[in-house]
Amino acid sequence: MISRVLVPMDDSEMAQRALEYALENHPDAAITILHVAGGPSGMGGAVTALALEDDIEEAAEERAQEVFDRAREFAAQYDVEITTEVQVGHPARAILNRAEDFDVVIIGTHDGSLADRLVVGNVAQKVFRNSPVSVVVAR
Repeated sequence: MISRVLVPMDDSEMAQRALEYALENHPDAAITILHVAGGPSGMGGAVTALALEDDIEEAAEERAQEVFDRAREFAAQYDVEITTEVQVGHPARAILNRAEDFDVVIIGTHDGSLADRLVVGNVAQKVFRNSPVSVVVAR
């Protein structure tokens, strides 16, 4: 039985679908939303902006708040409370570092441009290939 679910989320529609999948298919599980701030981007903007902050952890929390607020509102429609967590760093690495504490990772896939995939890499693919627990890739 699945009792602990990790849902990595950014502000994308596919991340929202991953949360929806988790809520619909694991209504009794403890769901944790993980937002990774400061991950790589095509031009390094997110990392650079975060690195220039006086308090990186506080800045990461502030950037994650909008994602968490939307996730909480959505989960409330299912009468479910979620737990939230922020990490700073590379998204795939941060997700994989947390995965072993859960029964399953439910992640959204991205249909980014070729440039995004080449520079940033496909996070879902890296997680799927290297996770110590089962991974569901939601579309």
